[in-house]
Amino acid sequence: MDEEGQLIQPQDQSCWATLPDVCLHRIFWWLGDKDRSRAALVCRRWNQMMYSADLWRYRAITFSGRHSRVHAYEFESAVWYVKKFGRYLEHLEIKFLTPYSVVLTRKFQVTMQGLLSCLGKRNNRLKSLSIQYLELDRLVWRNSIRSLFLKSLSSFLKKIGKHLDHLNLKGARLTVEQGCHILNSLSYLRTESAVSELNIEDYFSHRLAVYSSPQFNQTMATFRNLVSLTLNYNCISDELLENLGENNAGTLWSMNIKCHAHDPHGQVVWGMSWAKLARYATKLKVNFIFDKVVKYERLARILLQEIPIRSISLRNCSFSNPDWSMKPTLTDLLPTFRHTLQSQQHTGPGVTPNQTKSHI
Repeated sequence: MDEEGQLIQPQDQSCWATLPDVCLHRIFWWLGDKDRSRAALVCRRWNQMMYSADLWRYRAITFSGRHSRVHAYEFESAVWYVKKFGRYLEHLEIKFLTPYSVVLTRKFQVTMQGLLSCLGKRNNRLKSLSIQYLELDRLVWRNSIRSLFLKSLSSFLKKIGKHLDHLNLKGARLTVEQGCHILNSLSYLRTESAVSELNIEDYFSHRLAVYSSPQFNQTMATFRNLVSLTLNYNCISDELLENLGENNAGTLWSMNIKCHAHDPHGQVVWGMSWAKLARYATKLKVNFIFDKVVKYERLARILLQEIPIRSISLRNCSFSNPDWSMKPTLTDLLPTFRHTLQSQQHTGPGVTPNQTKSHI
């Protein structure tokens, strides 16, 4: 009662207690794992929001390659997340940043073994998997550690291959045998893979003539639904183009091809093979990236007029080389593709792409 004898009404509830679900969901979306866990202790409603599937569909996990107490939490958090919310996961991205010791590669391997094993048991909805820049041919990856990791990855892909739509293994740097074994896991107990987007740029170690491997061509023949394919030029052969034309003609829209100076790129690929693929895959567009490959003779042997090229990028050009000139490429080669080429750019020391981009 107040001084005038009137009943005092209780204070209104906090605005947080009546916050609409859509707003509460948005707040949880921006919180980190620790803050979400703390917020879930506030009340039953907030705890239920914690287990909303939409909050856990996307996950990006970055493991540091250096020793640190702070970075040690990354390994623990990754396993905790999969055990608690892995069943909701649809898109998973993992990066391991240039490890500097065998201890860290071993720790990463053990963590990934537990993570992939747990995820394989709890998840049946994963659509996208990206594990980039592992560089498995470096010395810090002992043979035993590398073998155990690849075994875990292969077993995982066998379990979830029928659901997976996008696979990115850029920078894995494997042998041909290892790489094909992993890719074949996607079609385990089936005749074909369901993957529509495949990124195997720098997937194989440098200096490997993958194009001459029958095993690689047999592996690529299992892909029957490719929309986008990213790979190195040392994988390109007449056999591969024939496989793509026979098995992916109705779906293939984009090919992104990287040609590095350290990769073998002197193989003969006939223009008629490209023409046949373009005739079958009518919507196909090809993007070329040349890294330190700038001489006109090399470019002319690769950039055949039958290829439906959309873009060409020249990277790490050495303008100080007195024997190199851009003029033949600009005046003789690129005009061949003027009807399909969107833009071409070259970059080098002190030159930015915006300064050198031109349209044809």
